[in-house]
Amino acid sequence: MEPKTLQAAIAYFDSPANCHDYLVARRWPDGVACPRCGSKSVKYSDKYKRWQCGSHHKDGKNRQFTLKTGTIFEESPIGLDKWLTALWLLVNSKNGISSHEVARSVGVTQKSAWFMLHRLREVITRQKDGTKLGGTDGGAIEADETYVGGVPRNMHKDRRIRYSIQKQGGAGKTIVHGMLDRELRQIRAQVVPNAKRETLQALILDNVKFGSKLFTDEAIAYDKMQWRYAHEVVTHVNEYGRGEVRTNGLENFWSLLKRGLRGTYVAVEPFHLDRYVAEQVYRYNNRATKDNPLNDSDRFVYALAQVVGKRLTYKELTGKEGASEAC
Repeated sequence: MEPKTLQAAIAYFDSPANCHDYLVARRWPDGVACPRCGSKSVKYSDKYKRWQCGSHHKDGKNRQFTLKTGTIFEESPIGLDKWLTALWLLVNSKNGISSHEVARSVGVTQKSAWFMLHRLREVITRQKDGTKLGGTDGGAIEADETYVGGVPRNMHKDRRIRYSIQKQGGAGKTIVHGMLDRELRQIRAQVVPNAKRETLQALILDNVKFGSKLFTDEAIAYDKMQWRYAHEVVTHVNEYGRGEVRTNGLENFWSLLKRGLRGTYVAVEPFHLDRYVAEQVYRYNNRATKDNPLNDSDRFVYALAQVVGKRLTYKELTGKEGASEAC
């Protein structure tokens, strides 16, 4: 029986046999196939816990593979029982979970837990699929941006210099832009380099169907959007909203995002912020509602289905990929 709670998941995945059977059934529902060539002519060695492909690989790639091959877990010495528990904790913790807490919970070092969590965030980051929000028959779209970062006057002098931040003002903060489809109750959000008109409007054009109802604040970046959309503006200086013209849904999401960043993660480098945003987007888009009563197990299974074909190395994560070539 599949686990439905954290306690049940820890007990269930504590068995290597359960981990093996659970993942095999989901990764290869039609039978085990070589992740490198797709051949189903494979033989399993129970002694070494791996398969060997019976087909010849002309490109010289290794014919042996394990459950981790071709997934986000590849080349990790950490057991699948710890990986699966960490994934359960990540997707079901309302305000996120720190690497220190994961390290204590699954029994790894804090550095390993930090790397694990970033790899798992890579799994749940939405991949572009060409679909768009809204439409003339769809729900209204809210678009807004927020600024993430510490208060400059509270920063150490060295940190202010590092980010070229003055003592006052919002300079030096990272900008996150988001769009909310009210009917689908789906969020799309990402870090953007600036809040200029061409940047924000390009995102909206790429993600929202022409003719949709579009609600934004009075920022000049959203000027002239009425050429493509039924665009209305809420002036926050004078009002929170005007009937259906409001951006309160996105404001709620920004509150959830910042609560996690400030309360759970405390200090997040701008270089990594996109993955923390993706984490919060995943939980928001897969939360339980009256129309879609998802539970913890559902969120876990959906995330687990996305581990294949993803990879994030430590060099990529820390920005050191290609450093030797550049020197």
